[in-house]
Parts: sequence; structure tokens; C-alpha cells
Amino acid sequence: MIDVKKLFGTDKRTALMTKNILLSFLIKGWSGLVTLLLVPVTLHCLGEYKNGIWITVSTMLIWIDNLDIGLGNGMRNKLATHLAHGDTVQACQCVTSTFVMLVAIIIPVMLVAIGLTHAFDLYAFLNVDPGKVDDLTQVVVVSIIFVSSTFIFKFIGNLYLGLQLPAVNNLLVTIGHTLALVGTYAVYLSGSRSLMQVAIVNTCAPLVAYLLAYPYTFYVRYPELRPAMKFFDLQSVKGLFSIGVKFFVLQIASILLFMTSNILISRLFDPAMVTPYQIAYRYFSIVMMLFTIVSTPFWTATTDAWERGDKAWITKSRQSMDKIMLAVAATLALMTLISGPVYKIWVGDVEIPFMLSVLMAIYMFVILESMSYSFYLNGMGALTMQLILTLSAAVVFVPLTWAAVGVSPSVETIVAVMIVVNLPGLLVNLLQYRRIMRGTAHGIWLQ
Repeated sequence: MIDVKKLFGTDKRTALMTKNILLSFLIKGWSGLVTLLLVPVTLHCLGEYKNGIWITVSTMLIWIDNLDIGLGNGMRNKLATHLAHGDTVQACQCVTSTFVMLVAIIIPVMLVAIGLTHAFDLYAFLNVDPGKVDDLTQVVVVSIIFVSSTFIFKFIGNLYLGLQLPAVNNLLVTIGHTLALVGTYAVYLSGSRSLMQVAIVNTCAPLVAYLLAYPYTFYVRYPELRPAMKFFDLQSVKGLFSIGVKFFVLQIASILLFMTSNILISRLFDPAMVTPYQIAYRYFSIVMMLFTIVSTPFWTATTDAWERGDKAWITKSRQSMDKIMLAVAATLALMTLISGPVYKIWVGDVEIPFMLSVLMAIYMFVILESMSYSFYLNGMGALTMQLILTLSAAVVFVPLTWAAVGVSPSVETIVAVMIVVNLPGLLVNLLQYRRIMRGTAHGIWLQ
């Protein structure tokens, strides 16, 4: 059995981080179970046709989550910085300014989205039979309203991340998932196959979780951080945007890079070839999920240590991270060796080449090793080099893939290119971390 205290240490910051990691494992385990149960319940409730429509609509709505221009992560870093210096006034200004800006962003976005919903023929756009679903426009409008409202209040989760309490953020997300499952099951028991009811339940559930957390968070637990217009500060907004935009661009570039691979496979080969690629990716992404649970607390803990000048803690925690990465490498190797029988049990007769699994495991290791340094760099606010490398990878990926597939036409070639375009990011992250810790970083290496 792993000695957690020996792995992470026993100081106050580390103890808080370790506690959150252990709690996150428990919470994420429940969340994973709920997510698995929600799939068949929704399918039985709606049937294949309406369920397919709901998946398509909900996937479109996910993009609203990425419109905060990095304000959530910006607040997370700034809040940790202000609290490290004991400045609760600026911390409150940071929270208030984030809340106000989220409202200012989402209201026009929501109105435009609703307007576009009415302007376009959604039935033709989504290839939906009006005879089977007669309220598609209303479903989308209601979903937009609830998702937009959640967009505002999910900043509470970022607040807890900034307070070095990621387990609480995970708990709020899990409560939302659990409420959605309970609500969807209630719709199923009622005998209704209403797409509108399922849409309301699933988009309203996360909002309810955050609304329940709001009074406890700001009136009971942290009243000194409660948003109030008197604390709105334009200078604070400027600071949030300066770091938030970098987070936003990093996030969008990463999403585009991942989405492009699916499109390229479909266009260069056949849509059916996306299936083995996605199965292999989802199989190895289990390691990414576990790694994220363990490593996310390092981000804000690093911000706290960096602001207090505690380089010794950062160095020690990096040693712990290196041990985690050894475990990640061993796990990926084992998963590769047993991938054949696992695929057989999991998905049946879908053919997934062994080399695809090998390359996907290597790709996952490159991404996770790069992320292991990104969490420290994010905590230090050193984002510019990551931004340059991630954007460069997104720009060169398509032409490089097109050229490589012309020489060796296979899905494995695409994964190999994904490894190649992400390797520079890993190497630069490693170099930047070492230069910062040695005190030899200057200019954009510190920004």
C-alpha cells in the first residue's frame, strides 16, 4: 500500500493537498458511476432517436463553457496570490470582478444564441423529423438559458480551486451529475418520453448545485469573499484578463487540436475509422483522469508556495510528481500489454491494431508529462511559452498530418504526428521549469 504521507510530505500546504487528492478520488469514483448510469437511463427514457438529438444538442452547448475568456482560471491564480499575501480586500475584488464580468459576457451571448436558434431551421440543420420532435426550438432555448445561468455561478468552483480545495469543486460537479441522474430517472418512471423534461433536468441540475452552494460559501464559510458591487474594480478586471486570455487561448487551442484529429480521420479515411481511434483514446484516457485528480492540487499549491518564496516546497513536490510519472509510465505499459483482451471484453469485435495502442500510450505519456510541468508553470503564472508552443502545434498539425498520411496512410500515422507536434511543448516546459527554479529564466520565460 502506498504511504501517502511519505510520498507527498507532512507540511500544512502538502497535508491540505493530500487530503483533497484522497477526497477527489472518492468523489470522482461516485461521479464516474453516476455518469455510467446516466447513459442507459437517458437512453431508456428517450429512445434512440430522441437520445441522439439530446446528445447532439448538449454537445453544442458545451462550447458555452469555454466562453469565459479564461476568467475562471485567472481568478483561481489571482485569488491564491492575494490570499498568500493575506490581502482579503483584493481577493474580494478579484471574486466580485470575475462575477460581474461573467454576467457581462454571458447575457449578450445568451441573447445572440437564442436569436440564432429562432433564425435558423434547427430541424434541417440537425436533420430532425418534426413529426417525432415538435418542440426542438423550445428545448434548445430553455437549455441555453439554464446553461448560461450555470456559466455564471460555476465561478464558485473556481473559488474553491483558488482556496486549494479542489475536492469541493469536484463535489459540486458530482452533485449536479447526481441530481441529473435522479431527475432523469424520475422522468423515466413517470412514463414520459419528453425531450423537454430531460433537457430541463440535465441543464438545471448543475445550476441547482451551485445555487445551493452560494449561500453556504459566501454567507457562512467565506463571507469576506462575498461578491458586492462596491468591490468591483476595473484594475482587477485588467489583471484577470491579462492572465485569463492566455488560459483561454491555451484551452481553445487544445480543444481544436483534439477535435481536428477526429475530423481528419473521417475525411482522410472513413468515418468508421474514428471508432477504433476513439476506443483506444478513451481506454488510455483513464490514466489521464486519475492523473488529473492527483495532480490538479499541485497548481494552486504551487501558486501559494511561489508567492511565499517557498522554492524548497516546489522542488520537493516535483520529486513527488516524478514518482507519480513513473507510476503513470508503468500503468500505460501494462495497459498496452493487456489492451487486446480488454478491448474484446469491452467493445466486442471492433478491430484495434496493437500499434495504435502502443502509439496512443506514448502520446498519452507525452501529454501527461507535459501537463506535470504545466501545473507548476500555471501556478507560477508562466504561460507565454506554453501559449506559443500550443498554438504552434495546433497550426502545424493539419498540414503535417496531411503530408505524413500521403506517405503512410493509416490512423497510426495521425497519432504519431500528434506525438511529434506535442514533444516540443514537453521539452520546453521541462526547460522552462528548470530555468525558473535555477533563477536563470528571463523575459518570456518568466511571463
